[in-house]
Amino acid sequence: MAEGRQIPHHSEAIVLRCWPFHEADLLVSLFTREQGKVKGVARHAMKSRKRFGGALEPATYVRAHYTERPRVELVRLDSFEILWSPMSAPITVERLAGVQLVTEVLEEAMPEGALEDNIFRLAMACLTAMDAHEVWLPVTYFCVWMSRLMGWWPDLGHCAVCGLDLHGQDVWWSPVADGVTCSDDRRSQSARLRATSIEEGRRLLRSSLEALLVQPWPKGKADDLRQFAVGVLERHLERRLRSAAALAGAARDSAATV
Repeated sequence: MAEGRQIPHHSEAIVLRCWPFHEADLLVSLFTREQGKVKGVARHAMKSRKRFGGALEPATYVRAHYTERPRVELVRLDSFEILWSPMSAPITVERLAGVQLVTEVLEEAMPEGALEDNIFRLAMACLTAMDAHEVWLPVTYFCVWMSRLMGWWPDLGHCAVCGLDLHGQDVWWSPVADGVTCSDDRRSQSARLRATSIEEGRRLLRSSLEALLVQPWPKGKADDLRQFAVGVLERHLERRLRSAAALAGAARDSAATV
């Protein structure tokens, strides 16, 4: 960047998170299509809603106008235009948790300035799908594909301990170890991943979300695949996802009322 030169940017972006910053300012984390994840300051955003309005709600899809300045880590956020809002459809406990899961994973997984258009398109497809559909397929699709795109999705066809061919069989996975195992080599805190769910995972990886949405995906369908995919993300992020715990709680509450 040239000395003293300010560079304006106009990019599609997903709002990930906001924090109070100084007096009436907000610190905002964005996942932009042009530059990947960036952080910036929205001046006076806690007092005036004119430039940002409801555009600072996490998961909002915006056209962000911001300025990059020499030797300043944080960009200056000038204004946002809302292109899609999570508030455009009724908010249920499940949908809120699903939307939060997408933004939490992006916030934790994406390094600053990493341009990842495939991940941006994945996130938007899954977020908007939750408007008109149950959250369970979009959430599962997002977690499986996010792990795949980050290079974290393990080999499900062989035992990580003994090398046994596990194609067509149930496998076991542990949140404290990589890969999957046969029943004999189960590790600490292991859970079963059914062969039928593994096949559903393969179908997710070779199909578009749009094509999959034509058929119902109820809460209980391949729920162990969803839990496994979340476990893969948490292991590589080295932290528990609060939104995943909220989603699991919503699933239990929903089952209890049926």
